[in-house]
Amino acid sequence: MDVHVRVLTIGALAKSAGITTPTVRYYEEIGLLPTANRSRSGQRTYEQSDLERLTFIKRCRDFGFSIEQVRVLVGLSISPSQDCAEVRNIAQTHLDQLRDKLLELQALERNLQAFVTNCDAVCAGGRGRDCVIFKDLANPSASIGCCG
Repeated sequence: MDVHVRVLTIGALAKSAGITTPTVRYYEEIGLLPTANRSRSGQRTYEQSDLERLTFIKRCRDFGFSIEQVRVLVGLSISPSQDCAEVRNIAQTHLDQLRDKLLELQALERNLQAFVTNCDAVCAGGRGRDCVIFKDLANPSASIGCCG
């Protein structure tokens, strides 16, 4: 049985994973991706397992996990002894942070909508320098987001 390992260049790897070659180099530099093998001519070469790991890393980043969270998740993904609960806890923590950020963004949206509505009611069409949005932004007692 002839088992042929598909060898990828850095460009092919990056394209297949949907990222840039500098990002591949960066992930390699910070240890998220193992150091590449080299061809006789010195060109980086990668295997299918590298593509799978890189795709995993990209998906984690797409979901907003920090580099350090990705580092832990990568380690857990190859650990034969770690409990799934640790992965769940990382995902739950990230979900909680995302929900907090969503609340902040919704509060920010309400404030900005109030600025726009106030402008429409008071001064839209007038001189720009007289816009009430400037006054609203300069008001130190006006709330910003959920906690400002």
